[in-house]
Amino acid sequence: MIMTAGLGFKLEHLDEALTARNPGLWFEVHAENYMVDGGPRLRALAALAERFAISLHGVGLSLASVEPPAADHLRRLRTLSDLIRPTAISDHLAWQKWAGAHHADFLPFPRTRQALDITAGNVARVQDALGRSILVENPSLYVDLPGHDLDEATFLAELAARTGCGLLVDVNNIFVSAANLRFSPEARIDAIPAAIVGEIHLAGHRPDPDPASGLLIDSHDAPVSDPVWLLYQRLIDRIGARPTLIERDDEIPPFQTLMLMLERDRAHRLLEQRMSIDA
Repeated sequence: MIMTAGLGFKLEHLDEALTARNPGLWFEVHAENYMVDGGPRLRALAALAERFAISLHGVGLSLASVEPPAADHLRRLRTLSDLIRPTAISDHLAWQKWAGAHHADFLPFPRTRQALDITAGNVARVQDALGRSILVENPSLYVDLPGHDLDEATFLAELAARTGCGLLVDVNNIFVSAANLRFSPEARIDAIPAAIVGEIHLAGHRPDPDPASGLLIDSHDAPVSDPVWLLYQRLIDRIGARPTLIERDDEIPPFQTLMLMLERDRAHRLLEQRMSIDA
């Protein structure tokens, strides 16, 4: 099956999702929501996986943490992966763990050579435990930390070269980070090595409720903005078609509205056009 545009799966949409017939449709789930020993949640995902390609998107590996991924977490992720056989497994270029605490946010770090060594070690541990490579997602950034040795694109390219991992390009994250840290989103998109891109995410953002901050927030509760669509077009024009997810994690409309909304159809058409050009 050719994967084009996918959607984040929500349990309340199971019955409608199972009967969907949209060409190229696939689904992504947050892995930690399904890392359980059984029950209706896991059965629902297994039923979906019988009909559609599934991508597992992790939010708990803390790949840039000085603390390695927990063995139990990796064991449960491997069990889920063996059951579902996902097309991809991904997590974020960020840290969340420190001194026994696990923070909910994807926290930034100075992209030093030492940080690259630590992250590469963690990615290697994850891939060894899973028996497969993973994709690493560029995060949204809200503060410009000092002390970087490498820009983000170079850091990710070197991480991929060392570990064999791939890259999940979140175009909205690049746009949000560029607005917050005041760099060119086009230049950042153009710097991404095509060969390591395995998946793309598109999502919506909103201004920070505190107008004094001037920040954009990667909220996943709004339509994809026009500038993000332009960046996406720029990316696939250069690297070719890649499976693309429309992320929506809050203010979620009914399934048929979500399925038929212009975002999924628009991404599907753009990918089909790109594949036709490249054929």
